[in-house]
Amino acid sequence: MKFFKDSKKDLWFVYILECGDGSYYTGVTKDQDKRMKAHAEGKGSKYVYKKGFKKLLFAKPCKDKSDACKYEYQIKKLPRFKKLEWFKE
Repeated sequence: MKFFKDSKKDLWFVYILECGDGSYYTGVTKDQDKRMKAHAEGKGSKYVYKKGFKKLLFAKPCKDKSDACKYEYQIKKLPRFKKLEWFKE
């Protein structure tokens, strides 16, 4: 049984990044490099624009956008200290 589609371009990712103030931001994307560049330029999201982009902490591939969004929702409900643990599982 295949978990991922054959082409990498079809993969979605759920990611967590650290903002300049130390807070975390969780999101989904199809193109990690493009999305991180957008965050670094202040164009990725209002939250990261206000807090400042520091670095990408973790990204996890997902089989489709639906799964990525479900994981994003799960992560956003977690307390701060458990968010990074989620990516290590």
